[in-house]
Amino acid sequence: MTHPIHVGVGGWTFEPWRGVFYPEGLVQKRELEYAASKLTSIEINGTYYSTFKPDSWRKWRDETPADFVFSVKASRYCTNRKVLSEGGESFDKFLSQGLIELGDKLGPINWQFMGTKKFDPEDFEGFLKLLPKEKDGARLRHALEVRNPTFATEQFYDLARKYGAAIVYAVDDEEPTWPQIDEATADFTYARLMSSREDEPTGMTAAELDAVAEQNRAWAKRGEVFAYFISGAKVRNPAAAQALIGKLK
Repeated sequence: MTHPIHVGVGGWTFEPWRGVFYPEGLVQKRELEYAASKLTSIEINGTYYSTFKPDSWRKWRDETPADFVFSVKASRYCTNRKVLSEGGESFDKFLSQGLIELGDKLGPINWQFMGTKKFDPEDFEGFLKLLPKEKDGARLRHALEVRNPTFATEQFYDLARKYGAAIVYAVDDEEPTWPQIDEATADFTYARLMSSREDEPTGMTAAELDAVAEQNRAWAKRGEVFAYFISGAKVRNPAAAQALIGKLK
């Protein structure tokens, strides 16, 4: 069985996209609507720095097609701390701001850790115990984006499997020390692709995109897939996402 593959970018407000991805003259308040007509998912990353009111979440839900899905980047106050298991109050604040207003359009939550955060099995399990399976009746799915080589260990993979959390597959050519972990630890895959280049109109060559497409098809055999072109040559990311969507049809 093949599961859905959702492809997109991080955020939708980026000035250099205007006149490149967004048509000339498109008003800013319609940018999400336009982006959602060309992509199948977006990672909301403003939530890493700020909280939003329930009305904002409802607005985003209503401006996108029925089959569109958002992922949500978790607050830095939950992950950028010395003792992860002491972040309960920050968890409550982040999860209670209104993200469940997205309804069926709520995809996974990406919990991103700084590159300086090393794997401490006891503390990390304490963190995983804080991840709720649901919020007010809505299912919550969790992805873990780790950036320190100490996480490249079976002990971490086993912990992620125990709690049903996906490990983010992150590729960044400029960060060779980041672990590229491709392990099936949940019923979905979350990928952040940060290797787009400005000299390629679609961010990557056709051959490179073919390889990414095959990788996504393989992931889709084991569960739903969420793949985002993020960082790299950000101005090219919407074109890269659209090209990948075209190859996956």
